[in-house]
Amino acid sequence: MHSNTPAPLKQGDCIRIVAPGSPFDKMKFTRGISVLETMGFHPVFSNDIFCENGYLAGPDTLRADMINHAFSDDQVNAIWCARGGYGAIRALGYLNYELISSYPKIFIGCSDMTSILNMLNLKCHMVSFHGPMIESLGAADDVTIQSLLNALCSNRRLIVSPQQSVVIHSGKSSGRVAGGNLTTLCHLIGTPFQPDFSGSILLIEDTGEAPYRIDRMLSQMKLAGCFKGLAGMVLGSFENCGEINQIYHIVRDIFSDMEIPILGGFDIGHGQPNVTIPLGVEAFLDADAGEMAYSYPHLDFNP
Repeated sequence: MHSNTPAPLKQGDCIRIVAPGSPFDKMKFTRGISVLETMGFHPVFSNDIFCENGYLAGPDTLRADMINHAFSDDQVNAIWCARGGYGAIRALGYLNYELISSYPKIFIGCSDMTSILNMLNLKCHMVSFHGPMIESLGAADDVTIQSLLNALCSNRRLIVSPQQSVVIHSGKSSGRVAGGNLTTLCHLIGTPFQPDFSGSILLIEDTGEAPYRIDRMLSQMKLAGCFKGLAGMVLGSFENCGEINQIYHIVRDIFSDMEIPILGGFDIGHGQPNVTIPLGVEAFLDADAGEMAYSYPHLDFNP
């Protein structure tokens, strides 16, 4: 196991809640905390997470310091994001990646947290987890909860399969799983935090984006060279993004010149259920069999 691989969670472990993005609904937050307690964990948080600064949950340095302090706290076993919204990208320059690398911990989030999830992979060589946030946890269904337990607590080999898979391009490949929210990934282009997806199986998902905007973002990323050397692709949920088959058609068209397996239909992202998967870990994608199987029973980081 890599030294920067977080240990699996167990009953009674301490989970610190952070708010690197926008302010959150306090009633939904309370329900999410109750779900964590029902799952057997011990959630903790400071009053700083309730700070509001317009559409941000406090100043950039405060939101970044929440994460820095949570990683350096020996009592904390995992770090869970309260909500996405917007703001994580503004905190990237204030994160102490050297400190974080010294204290590997499970970090869970999605949507706007995509930038932090990928930076933990690329700058800290640490596994991160694309999964539901506290605000949505209170309304999570059984599939969502079980997938969390499978990904965070189990030593069994993780295999993720869509309930209704859609083969956009057949084939098989292996690579480090990366990605997350398409809009967030697109906004990292040209910054010092632009991820390198070469050799990766790229996950994309989004919400509230019209098909032409999905097309525009994928086209920009392709022109910027983001997909050079890509090993494969999996598509999560596209909530309120129009007809899903149109999204699939756009992806099929833009990636028509690349001989990589592309599988759609994964319940990963803003929909329900929202299946938890590790990022930064090697997996094997078999589009025709309709599954993505992680290579290791323990989540061993592969840079």
